Amino acid sequence: MPFHTSFIFEPSTQINALRKHLELFEQTPEVAALLILACDANGYTPANLNPLLHACTKPVLGGIFPQVLHEGKAWSEGVVVVGLSRAPVFVILDNLSQHSCFDEILDHSFNLPTSPDTQTLLVFVDGFATHISSLIEGLFNTFGLELNYLGGGCGSLSLQPKPCIITPTGLLQDSALLVFLDYPSGVGVAHGWDSISRPYKVTSAQGNIIHSLDWRPAFEVYQEILANHGGQHITPDNFFSIAKAYPFGITRLDAEMVVRDPLSTQNQHITCAGEVPTGAFVRVLHGNQHTLIQAAQRAHAMAHEAWCESQSRPYELQFVVDCISRALFLEQDFRQELAVIHSPGPMLGALTIGEIANSGQDYLEFYNKTAVVGFF
Repeated sequence: MPFHTSFIFEPSTQINALRKHLELFEQTPEVAALLILACDANGYTPANLNPLLHACTKPVLGGIFPQVLHEGKAWSEGVVVVGLSRAPVFVILDNLSQHSCFDEILDHSFNLPTSPDTQTLLVFVDGFATHISSLIEGLFNTFGLELNYLGGGCGSLSLQPKPCIITPTGLLQDSALLVFLDYPSGVGVAHGWDSISRPYKVTSAQGNIIHSLDWRPAFEVYQEILANHGGQHITPDNFFSIAKAYPFGITRLDAEMVVRDPLSTQNQHITCAGEVPTGAFVRVLHGNQHTLIQAAQRAHAMAHEAWCESQSRPYELQFVVDCISRALFLEQDFRQELAVIHSPGPMLGALTIGEIANSGQDYLEFYNKTAVVGFF
């Protein structure tokens, strides 16, 4: 049975345009569930979206993102609706920021699927929740390398937290959605950022906020590194426009560094998209058009190779999760990144606030500024 029966891209931001498609899929017997990838600019809120979600007899699952991808192009307005041929098992996790450990919650609080047919886990999470990495660690501790993982952070480029997780119960904030799929997949991950600094120890951090590096205020250290690299003068006022080119890299043994996107600074602290643990060693990274696009091409090749190694049949759908800050950094050149990862055939996805991926061979991570390519 195919992964999906059909999907559409609706460029309109109007809620009634989405209503029309949901009603059509409701009347399609081959569709058992719906996957929605929507743009933040659509202005979906619990007030206008929840009545549509509650009216559907088939599960509606997904998220709201800064931009969505359809057929090799990025869209800042509109919505992708996918009709799934089988209704997946799904789990909703509420109040992520109130938990620092998810192992017990995942082990005991839900009737998680144990079917050997479950091969891929889609993970959509509020990108501004404060314990995303703890959730990812809990997922890996629970399911290990038995599954491929693919997903990302939902939310708004305004950096203001708001409801962004689409579930049958409604549009949720500070939550995560786990969708267990009985479909094989091939996944590739790469980022293309290179170190421009020595490693610094994170001597004080809380969640996604770095307080100090090598026992000095984090922003003070960050300013010095950027000043020594091309004379960049970063201040609280121009922070995001400059920091998008200078992420942090968390050192991992025998693995590519995990990238953390600096979002803002206040009181000499630096807030990132995703946790940075106290005691970790970080470097400041930098990249250019060539290294980023080359990495995206590598992620595509890794995903295709992983698919071909495990499957003798052609893939049906390409699912891409790319970081919105890569698009902001590359600007017009982002079209080249999409071109090198767009294979023949249907392609959809989202530009996210953090990426979630694992190829079935490596440790599961919550990434920033990273390209993730999946084949189904």
